[in-house]
Amino acid sequence: MSGLAISTTGLVHIYRAHGHDVAALSGIGISVRPGELVGLLGPSGAGKSTLLQLCGGLLTPSAGRLRIGEHKVETMTEAELDRMRAGDVGIVLQGAGRNLIPYLNPIDNIRYAQRAAPGDRVLPKPAEILELVGLAAQAQSPLTALTPGQIQLCAVAVGIATFPGLLLADEPTSQLDHQARDEVLAAIRKINAETGMTVLLITHDPEVAATLPRTITIRDGRIAAEGRSGEEYAVVASDGSLPLPPHVAELLPAGTLVQVTTTEDGVHITPVPQEEAE
Repeated sequence: MSGLAISTTGLVHIYRAHGHDVAALSGIGISVRPGELVGLLGPSGAGKSTLLQLCGGLLTPSAGRLRIGEHKVETMTEAELDRMRAGDVGIVLQGAGRNLIPYLNPIDNIRYAQRAAPGDRVLPKPAEILELVGLAAQAQSPLTALTPGQIQLCAVAVGIATFPGLLLADEPTSQLDHQARDEVLAAIRKINAETGMTVLLITHDPEVAATLPRTITIRDGRIAAEGRSGEEYAVVASDGSLPLPPHVAELLPAGTLVQVTTTEDGVHITPVPQEEAE
């Protein structure tokens, strides 16, 4: 199995709220290579979950292009999206209970998730999946006997029931203590490393974000920054605009005139004194 690439160009999603059109995403452009582990960061309402749901075919793009491997998501029918989720894309929704059937044990939850897989797909054994996430000993245990961390691991196991090329996880470590959080994150890292599965996950936890090899920060429906190995970088948008980090935006409020110059050292942005601007 190999991971699936994610590519978006000018991705827009508009929804209706209180009689008005609201842009949840405004021209998002990202590229994720097969087998990458990438975190989505940003404040609540920034558009992270919208992007994740678009990648999973749970929402429809209003405009732009979205590719998941060879899937042209913006042109696919509901039936085609169902087949994509049944085989190529696994989703772990926020809140472990939303991903599980409460009266089934872990191994039967996985078996149930495998029922809709395409007939020609070679499926992993449920016991192998539980071994991968560290739940082999709890295979037959009722969910009520599991800890919150183990329940979340079970949700992750269900998300990879078909060994998809892409795993989408919305806040998989939220509402867990530090030990359980680290165990879930370790399981996701192991899945990524041992299977080559591409992983895109949302987190609000700065400690989790700091451990990820790559992060993408979304703010106000746009790409605001990218992180690589602990360093954060601003990202120039396709229209030439440059979202400023919050601490810089405080120094350069909207409407500020700036002078942009290039030197041998790089590009410099200098605010224009008000008396010179008048």
